[in-house]
Amino acid sequence: MSTATATTEPLYPALAAPPPPARPRVLLVGTILASAAMVMGYAGIIGAYVSTRATSASPWLPDGVVIPLSAPNMAAVTLLMSVVTLHWAQYSIRNDDRPNAYVALGLTLVLGVAFVNSAVYLFTQMGAAIARTLPEFLLYAVGGFHIATIAVGVVYVALMAFRALGGQYSGRDSEGVAAAAVFWDAAVAVYLVSWLAVYVTK
Repeated sequence: MSTATATTEPLYPALAAPPPPARPRVLLVGTILASAAMVMGYAGIIGAYVSTRATSASPWLPDGVVIPLSAPNMAAVTLLMSVVTLHWAQYSIRNDDRPNAYVALGLTLVLGVAFVNSAVYLFTQMGAAIARTLPEFLLYAVGGFHIATIAVGVVYVALMAFRALGGQYSGRDSEGVAAAAVFWDAAVAVYLVSWLAVYVTK
């Protein structure tokens, strides 16, 4: 008499493993928050500069302090070009065009360093001293803020460029380059405000 053998096969076929949960855009959200904080900090600095200048009874800039316009103009043009190159990099990495992405990221870094060099050179031409008068101190505060923010942006873009070179970013994930572009755009925007409020409107 034959007996039925027990089977170990499951009643239902194994279901496919669920896809991994979508990772929240932590880097992009954090960069947006940091950019917002940077803009608010700048608003306090430029607000103090403009309000103090508006209430000054004497001439705003002391004798011997001159703000040339050529260096700030070139700095503004340089930053506007860097915005184009960084968004070119973002577009290229999203379309898996890695050679153009690398070229665009490299150009952005070069233009960022060129801005820092131009901003430092401007201070050597103005004849201002940071601790001599309040207008000179505020002038250094505004200019130093821009040098610091663009320097941070250069480091940020450089880190994202190294990650792109390592293959971490592609058409499926370009969050880091997009986050760097957000911070860079905010830094350039606040410089353009200073270009008009400080360097053009003396």
